[in-house]
Amino acid sequence: MAERKESWTSLASILGILAFCQTLLQAVLPPELRFASLKFLSQALRCFSSCCYFNIAEMDGVNTNELYNAIQLYLGSFASTSASTSRLSLTRACNSSVTTFGLSNNASVTDVFEGIAVRWEHVVTQRQSQPSSWRPLPDEKRSFTLRIRKRDKGLILNSYLDYIMDKANGIRRNNQERLIYTNSRSDSRGRAWEAVPFKHPSTFNTLAMDPEKKRDIMEDLRDFAAGQAFYQGTGRAWKRGYLLYGPPGTGKSSMIAAMANFLGYDIYDLELTEVPSNSELRKLLMKTSSKSIIVIEDIDCTVNLSNRSKAPKAPVPQNHSDPVAPNAASGSQDGTNNTMTLSGLLNFTDGLWSCCGSERIFVFTTNYIDKLDPALLRSGRMDMHIYMSYCSYPALKILLRNYLGSEGEELSQAVASELREVVEKAKMTPADMSEVLIKNRRNKEKAVSEMLEVLKARAERNEKYAGLREECESNGVEEEEQEKRALESPKEVSNRENDSRKRVEDEDEKKAK
Repeated sequence: MAERKESWTSLASILGILAFCQTLLQAVLPPELRFASLKFLSQALRCFSSCCYFNIAEMDGVNTNELYNAIQLYLGSFASTSASTSRLSLTRACNSSVTTFGLSNNASVTDVFEGIAVRWEHVVTQRQSQPSSWRPLPDEKRSFTLRIRKRDKGLILNSYLDYIMDKANGIRRNNQERLIYTNSRSDSRGRAWEAVPFKHPSTFNTLAMDPEKKRDIMEDLRDFAAGQAFYQGTGRAWKRGYLLYGPPGTGKSSMIAAMANFLGYDIYDLELTEVPSNSELRKLLMKTSSKSIIVIEDIDCTVNLSNRSKAPKAPVPQNHSDPVAPNAASGSQDGTNNTMTLSGLLNFTDGLWSCCGSERIFVFTTNYIDKLDPALLRSGRMDMHIYMSYCSYPALKILLRNYLGSEGEELSQAVASELREVVEKAKMTPADMSEVLIKNRRNKEKAVSEMLEVLKARAERNEKYAGLREECESNGVEEEEQEKRALESPKEVSNRENDSRKRVEDEDEKKAK
C-alpha cells in the first residue's frame, strides 16, 4: 500500500514538472518558434514512418471539393457491410427514394484496392474563425485522411482516386431521379431544354419481346457503357445509334424507357419541328449532357427527311447556311421558316459536332423504314437496327406474367398449344393484347379465354382478307387505303358490307316499282 502511494506521488511530481516546463516554454518561446519546432518534429518522425498521409478537405477555399463528395459516396457504398466500422450516417438525395450510407464524424474504415490495403478516416473539427470572405463557411471543418504505405503511393494516386470518381458517378446516377428533356424554341435567355422527372416503369424484364433479342440488346448496351477504352483506342466517338422500326403499338417507346432505366441515363426527346435551322440543332446538341439518350421519334413524319430516291424530281430550295444540303425542309411545306436540312441532321448524328460529348446514345423510331433516306441508315448513324415485330408466343408469355402474374407454363397444355398456334397468325401488337389483359386482370381464366377468342378472330380476319392487298393493287387502290381497310375490325367490315347490301336491295326495289 505504501509503495503504491509513493508511485502516485512520483507520477504527480513528474506531471507537475512537465506542466511547469510547458508553461516556461510558452512564456519564453514565441508562438511562431513553437509551431516551427512541432512541425520539424512531426516531419522528423515521418521520415522513420513507413506510411504517408493525404488530406482531402470538404471545402477548397470557398468552393466545394468534388473529390470529397465522391469519396463520401464511395465509402458509403461498402461501409454498411464492412466489419471495420460501426458508426454510419444516413442521407437521402433530393428527388430520390434511395437511402445512402456514409462515414460518421471521426469514424474510419479500411478498403482494399488491387490487393493493397488503405485506411480512410473522416476527420471533423470545429472551425476557429471565419475567413474574411463574402461567403460564410460551415462551423465545422470536414476532411478525409488517407493513410497508405509509401511504396504504394504511385499506384494509389494514379489509379485509385480515378476509380473512386467513376464509382461515385455511378452511385450518383442510381440514387438520383431520371430526367426527360424536351426542346423548345430558344428565347431571350437562351433556354432550349426543359426537364421533368422521368418515372416510366418499363424495364427489359417487363418488355414484351423475344427473350433472345432482348439479351442481344442488353449485351450491346453493356458493351457500350463499358467501352470507353475501346472507343478511344479505335479513334471513334463514344456514341451509338439505334433504329427502332415496326408497326405502331409494338413497344418502341417502352424500349427507349427500358434502355434509359437499364443504363441509368437521362432522355432528351428532340422535336425536330421546333428546330428552325442547322445551327440551332448544333446548339441543342452542345447543351446535352453525357450519359444520355437522344431520341427522335417518328423521324419519317417530323420534317421533310424522307428517302431522296423516292422523292419527286422537283427543284430543292437552297438556304444560305447550307446551300448544297439535300432535301431541305422549306417553310412553305409546314408553314414555318424551318431551314433545317437532312445534311444538318446527318452532321448532328455523325459529324464533328457529334463528338462534343461522350457516352451518348441516339435512338430513332419509325413505322416505315423504307421512307428513310439510306444516308440515315448506315452504320455510324444507326448502328443497330431493331425490328419491333408483332407479338410472338414468348412475348405473350411475358404479357401474361406482367398482367396476370402467371407464366405460360401454368396454362393447360391445350390452351397453351392453341395460343402458340394462333398468335403468329393473328399479328397483334403488344399494345392491343395489353388492353385485353388489363380489362380482365382480376379474372385470370376470363382474361386467357377472351385473349384466345380475340386472337382467333384476328387470325380469321387476316386469312379472310389475305388477298385484299393484291385485289386493291390490281384495282389501283393506294397503299394507305389498303392499310386502312386491313386494320378495320370485323365489326366495321360487317357494317360496311351490310350497308352495301342494303343499298343494292333498295335499288332493286326501285327498279321493281
